[in-house]
Amino acid sequence: MKRTFLIFLLLALPALAQTASDAPATKEDVQKLFAVMHLKEDVRLTLDSVMKQQRSIMHETLKSEDPDLSNDRLASYDQAIDAMLKDMPIEGMLDDMVPIYQKHFNKADIVAMTDFYASPTGQKALHDMPALTTESMQASYGRMQKQMNAAMQKVKQMAAEDQAKQKKAIQDSPK
Repeated sequence: MKRTFLIFLLLALPALAQTASDAPATKEDVQKLFAVMHLKEDVRLTLDSVMKQQRSIMHETLKSEDPDLSNDRLASYDQAIDAMLKDMPIEGMLDDMVPIYQKHFNKADIVAMTDFYASPTGQKALHDMPALTTESMQASYGRMQKQMNAAMQKVKQMAAEDQAKQKKAIQDSPK
């Protein structure tokens, strides 16, 4: 009897071990990871950084379309955007992310990531990430601006072509 139980236990252990490592991460597991990662603060910093870059692009685009646009008007646009960002529901965004993490990572993955990000190297990576993101965006700003301008020109060209086609269709239509 003991031998049968021992054989059963030896056969079952790999399956039990696999089940434990494949166990789904709980909401609490993911939230703990987010807390260790300081994700709420980093999302806020990243949004602020992205908006600073986008603000410059937006100003240049608006000024190119309306050279008479006043700085006061631009400042009012900036205030509206700042208010929108201030009210950004980051907690809700993080709640929305939990099932995505649960879909892609099991409990063992989340625990391993939590352990890494709780380590000094993980904390350094998290600490330096906003600066890395900001510096990367600054480094690519010129390329982004060039691409944005080209995209705007293409859209304007397409709109002009559409208007010309509509005008021609109206002129060619029987009266």
